[in-house]
Formats: sequence, C-alpha cells, structure tokens
Amino acid sequence: MLRIGLLLLVLPALLLMGMFFVEQMHISDCAQAGGYWNYLQGQCDLQQQHPFIPLMVRRPLLVNGGMLLSCLGLLLTIAGLYRRRR
Repeated sequence: MLRIGLLLLVLPALLLMGMFFVEQMHISDCAQAGGYWNYLQGQCDLQQQHPFIPLMVRRPLLVNGGMLLSCLGLLLTIAGLYRRRR
C-alpha cells in the first residue's frame, strides 16, 4: 500500500508540472519568434494577441483529477506508514 500511495502522490504532480513546463517552453519560443501564443489552440499566432487562459480553465478534469489522485496517494501513504509490518 505504501508503494502505491507514493506513486499516486508523486506521479500526477510530475505529469502536471511536465505539461506546464513543456507548454511554457513553446510559449517562450513563440515569443522569441515575435508571435503570440493562442492558449485555446496551442499554437503560435504571428498576427494578433490572445488572452491568457490558465491551464485550470482549459483542462479542469486533468488538473482536478491529478490533485485528487495526489490526495488519495497521500492518504494511502499515511495508512501504509501507520500499518504494522507483519
């Protein structure tokens, strides 16, 4: 139970951070090319500016699901640490 809890605690957060930083890398490359990032389409637009739309608004199921899995992992980890070893 402890191993599963630790995996559920760490993996969703790493995946969300990975997605975020990959997107930030694309946004930075687009800005260096003189363009504007279209958050809804996930593409660089050289014509017009687009409003910032947070990841939570664009992918709420992914963010909320990842956080719920992390909370479940925390509970399983705590339960695994308190359980006696046989």
